[in-house]
Amino acid sequence: MSRSPSRRSVLAATAAATAAAVAPLATASPAAAAPALPEGTSKDKVLVVGMDGLRHDVIAAADAPHLKAMMAAGTYGTSLLYANPMAATSSGPGWSTVSTGVWPDKHGVRENSFAGKNYAQYPGLLARLAQVRPQLSTYAAVDWKPLDTHGTVTAGADAKLVLDGDRDGYTGHDATIAAETESVLRNQNPDVLFVYFGQTDIAGHDSGAASAAYRRAIAVQDGHLGRLLAAIEARPSYATERWTVIVTTDHGHTDSGGHGGSAIEERRTFVLAQGPGIAAGARPTDTRLVDVAATVFHQLGIVPDPAWGLDGKPVQERSADPFETLYPALAGRTDETGIPAGVLGWTRTAPSGWSVVNSAMGTGGVAEWRGWSFATDEFWSRSQRDQSRELNVRSRGIFAVADSDEWADKASSGPYDSTLVTPAYAVSGKATVTLGFTTHYRQEGSQSARVLASWNGGTPVEVKRYTADVVSQPQALTLDVPSGAANVSFRFHYTGSNNWYWAIDGVKITTA
Repeated sequence: MSRSPSRRSVLAATAAATAAAVAPLATASPAAAAPALPEGTSKDKVLVVGMDGLRHDVIAAADAPHLKAMMAAGTYGTSLLYANPMAATSSGPGWSTVSTGVWPDKHGVRENSFAGKNYAQYPGLLARLAQVRPQLSTYAAVDWKPLDTHGTVTAGADAKLVLDGDRDGYTGHDATIAAETESVLRNQNPDVLFVYFGQTDIAGHDSGAASAAYRRAIAVQDGHLGRLLAAIEARPSYATERWTVIVTTDHGHTDSGGHGGSAIEERRTFVLAQGPGIAAGARPTDTRLVDVAATVFHQLGIVPDPAWGLDGKPVQERSADPFETLYPALAGRTDETGIPAGVLGWTRTAPSGWSVVNSAMGTGGVAEWRGWSFATDEFWSRSQRDQSRELNVRSRGIFAVADSDEWADKASSGPYDSTLVTPAYAVSGKATVTLGFTTHYRQEGSQSARVLASWNGGTPVEVKRYTADVVSQPQALTLDVPSGAANVSFRFHYTGSNNWYWAIDGVKITTA
């Protein structure tokens, strides 16, 4: 959550501090009671637990046995958020991304006013379930009220518990949510639950993510998670049910406390999932925050309609991108001194069958970006903040990048001129071939970005040219196959002179 004065009053802060001083951290408020739900209809059941502002790299140092046990028994994927101008690393955009399964350029929430929200087109996951599987019994519990006021999480729920942590303090209300959700799990028959805990974010703001207080807040919320897991396992019908549990967060925190900006620590998120078909101990590198909703649908046996426009995929589904084979080749920094030495995130080694042509490339420059390179989000976006590299949200894992701006940060001569070449793909007897990929392109000056096709190894022909910004969008170029063509290869040709960059990912060829 973004903790501005409008979000938390002095009175609320005083009330929270007083409550913490006179009561144990896990003491629940007696003011709420578990709502009654309709009888569930599914043996496939899902619990989503949202922990606000939980920086995943602090979990290891915290007393968090339940989170750590889930990491061992389930799949745990970490990733980074966007930053402005797409959206702030704040709760409104973060929980909207979790719930809708799409990025802020679709759901429209860019900060905590929720101005521009587009939930009518991209509803939250419980609202979507109410549309397509209304017979499911659904429940939501939150103590950051805007998640109910704006319909981010609670819309579509059959029953909900809404408390006001900003007014009353989150410590007691988190405990109430844990207690009442435990009651729902033990004594009723819900199918899908989305519960939210907010105190980790308060501790992050008040004491910083590097503090003992922040680790204690994680420990308390881990205890809440443990109660919910125990309640699931205590259900009389548990042996015949198929439960999936997902834990996630909306953003990270700086060491000193705070978020909303573009620092790596503010952008850190994770998706932790355990359930049927979800691998134990897996640490995927291609998971994104939008994957929560897609995983819920998958675990319920719901195939999303393409018209929903989801950006996510189930956590157990791996990217089949050729760039993902390059992890063993990733290296640490060479010339990029601002990137920590331990971050392995770039290589100029192309995937098998691919090549990079630098025959027209100038000399010198920053070694990491001399011609097309292959990099991770963390490595590339660390190279220079606040130049929209953080907006490459639809790339996953490793992607290809040509960056004349960063290359020119060290003495060089000659132009930036580099071509990335795909393998040759068979097209004999086909009428059309479609090149699909994701592009993140920023235009400036005389730079050029062109896609070319070469049939049967012949002279490449331009089939697409970029002349304006394209912010992390899927592309599909469908070409008629010429008579007699047996194969086609594609080229991504980029030139620049200390201009911006071009990143591509998810290259896929289909024929018809």
